[in-house]
Amino acid sequence: MGVIVRQVWAGFFSRIPYSSKSLLVMLMALAIAAGNAGQASANPRYAAYVMDAKTGQVLFQSNGNDRRYPASLTKMMTLYLVFEAMNAGRINKNTRIRVSANAAAEPPTKIGLKAGSTITVENAILALITRSANDMATALGEHLGGSEANFAKMMTAKARQLGMDSTQFRNAHGLPNNAQYTTARDMAILGIALREHFPRQYPYFSTTSFTLGKTRYNNHNRLLNRVEGVDGIKTGYIRASGFNLVTSVQNNGRSVVAVVMGGQSAKSRDDHMAALIREYLPKASRGGGGQLIASRTLTPSTAVAASAVALPKRNIPTPDFRPQDEIGQIAVAAYAQEPAAARFAPPVPIPSPVVAASEAIEAATPIDPVQTASTTRPSAGWVIQVASSPSEREAKAFLESTTQKASGLLANATAFTETFDNKGTTFFRARFGGFGSKNEAWNACGALKKKKIDCYAVQL
Repeated sequence: MGVIVRQVWAGFFSRIPYSSKSLLVMLMALAIAAGNAGQASANPRYAAYVMDAKTGQVLFQSNGNDRRYPASLTKMMTLYLVFEAMNAGRINKNTRIRVSANAAAEPPTKIGLKAGSTITVENAILALITRSANDMATALGEHLGGSEANFAKMMTAKARQLGMDSTQFRNAHGLPNNAQYTTARDMAILGIALREHFPRQYPYFSTTSFTLGKTRYNNHNRLLNRVEGVDGIKTGYIRASGFNLVTSVQNNGRSVVAVVMGGQSAKSRDDHMAALIREYLPKASRGGGGQLIASRTLTPSTAVAASAVALPKRNIPTPDFRPQDEIGQIAVAAYAQEPAAARFAPPVPIPSPVVAASEAIEAATPIDPVQTASTTRPSAGWVIQVASSPSEREAKAFLESTTQKASGLLANATAFTETFDNKGTTFFRARFGGFGSKNEAWNACGALKKKKIDCYAVQL
């Protein structure tokens, strides 16, 4: 039947003037495009966005500001914070990340390392990019944030700083969560930010495969070998989102970042992305220049995450479709760590500013520091250390938080901060003194750990 149809069309074309053939081909192309657009618009999960990565001009958008579930596009923000930590010196590519029982239990896709094992940061990065490994996303989030829930706070705070004002994260991997959402526009912003802010690490996204042990993992992003100029970035899928893809293209002096969300299949998503690139890359500018996305690098001497985040004020409806699984509410504290040389203390909760989202990112007034019972250091005896931080205010805030959580245990203890120097940076130890013996301090610390408050005892 297909052969007959082609013969009929061939005979028809042979009988019309050449000048009319071009017009007919154009009309047919438009009809096909209209049909595809109709199918996309009938799909409630569909959204697309194409941005000129040199000028910020929006070349195409469809439902670009409507909420969608990011699925594994979430891992783009996980990697953003990993790269930021690398640039700040908190970790490097050879730092070993411990796989917790929580991380090991994540559903596929994953690498499948056992609880208690370790993996280098670089291999974890490659596992996220090629395998989209959920267990490695959780392990990285727990390492940088103290817990995955706290890391999600850091992710949302960073989204606000980048101008992603319609995005909220609840986990590091993108598995189903009703409260985790984004938009095609926000994902385009994140894609450009990754390129602009991390030129040393961004080439990881072009990795087509990597080997861990005896296993070789191939990249899920099929456009890397299909479309000229594609250099990353990330695929994603859960049932509620459909097939998602963010793609970066740099070719012939032009550059775009494009987003397709809600594809009915991986192939249809990839085909649609390829068509968008063919159509809109030639319309991108060869001019422009300078960074489009403002970088707000966070170092150990500044805030690492927000303890409260202003949610979008825009009244954008939640998608009608829902993920099947629910994940609980996240905690309010976010954590940072001392540099490796001083990493004997547990993670530190940081009461950082609430960050509002707007076209020009403006930080709100920081949360008022809480007052501790005392800042006078005991002259002798045993003390319990619960945290250390490059900020005295943050150390005091942790003392106050610990006192509230364990008021009975610490009723007779004296809270104080104490400074120490690490490679030219002053850190503040958050400690409780007044323990008369080693056993008394150790017993109190053991009781705190049962309340999930990390600590250790030391004699002055």
